Amino acid sequence: MWNVPNSLTLSRIFMIPVLVLVYLCDNEWSKLASAAIFCVAAITDWFDGYLARKLGQSSSFGAFLDPVADKLMVSTALILLVFAYGDNLLILISAIVIIGREITISALREWMAELGKRSNVAVSMLGKVKTFSQMASIGFLLYHDELLSLPIFAIGEVLLIISAVLTIVSMFLYLKAAWKVMKNT
Repeated sequence: MWNVPNSLTLSRIFMIPVLVLVYLCDNEWSKLASAAIFCVAAITDWFDGYLARKLGQSSSFGAFLDPVADKLMVSTALILLVFAYGDNLLILISAIVIIGREITISALREWMAELGKRSNVAVSMLGKVKTFSQMASIGFLLYHDELLSLPIFAIGEVLLIISAVLTIVSMFLYLKAAWKVMKNT
């Protein structure tokens, strides 16, 4: 249970209160630091899975904890952004869509697992693209400031909208895959 991949996953959970505190400091370095913390967490999300496969350290605990850590980090960051930019409807609606989808699909996977049909709602490539888009958009939005004359916040908004659309599409694909089981129970 206590191996390198699981330790990386746990580190993501421990980064959450640090992210919140740093972001809420609201001084000249907090945006860069919070974006960096989020990016490190996003990298560990990829790296823990890679190491689990490479080192043969996959575990039931890791399979449970990894998506929980991911959803907690993304949800926390989205809530921080809504808190900071509550008047920005794009961020608010995208956050509601993304968090709502995560709750819906988590419940669907749990229910399908109880029926012994968990493989019907396995993670897809679209889900991986959605996750990458979310991570990039949130990193840009947390940073907010221009970088090399690039409008980082505007790029983050566009990526967040793309993430919300991918979120809806992937949710419907998961629901479609589960529909055969759902209509027969």
